[in-house]
Amino acid sequence: MGQELTKLFELFIAASLINNFVFTMFLGLCIFFGVTKKMETAIGMSITFTAVMVISAALSWVVYVYVMIPLEITFLKIIVFIGIVAAFVQGADTIMRKISPDLYYKLGVYLALIATNCIIIAVPLLNAGEARTFTESLSFGLGSGVGFSLAMVIMASIREKLEVADVPKPFRGMPIAFVTAALIALAFTGFSGLITL
Repeated sequence: MGQELTKLFELFIAASLINNFVFTMFLGLCIFFGVTKKMETAIGMSITFTAVMVISAALSWVVYVYVMIPLEITFLKIIVFIGIVAAFVQGADTIMRKISPDLYYKLGVYLALIATNCIIIAVPLLNAGEARTFTESLSFGLGSGVGFSLAMVIMASIREKLEVADVPKPFRGMPIAFVTAALIALAFTGFSGLITL
């Protein structure tokens, strides 16, 4: 039991810090740069993204292990996983529209982009490729969501301060955002080598 908990903790830390999808693999950058202008939208997207990530990782594992492997249709996993994610994103879209219409309109098109986000699809594919257990898949999905949320909150806090900073004219807007992301990614490489996936 203790060894399994250690493995789950290692998967969580590896996915959130050491092999952070945004800062070490450079995945999910469309949402990352689009939503991090304000902290409110970054936090809203982080919560939504993490929930979709964990639920889709769990359901994808169940479908893969209990349906696709027995039927020998594992070659369809990308299509099936995208369908699962799209269904949950549509559900999250509807719920957010009812619960928080202001945040829904602030997130705009980026909420729909979750369905095609490379991190969302990478997690079930990596879980299937590594033949992880259900709890390992959940831990990896949660770690990936927390890692993405951490990246969003860090970037949003910096970008809000950059709005009032005296940034040279050629670097204003997206150029300084790219430089900032590169510096944060450089800092995250300090975690490399601690735990591997």
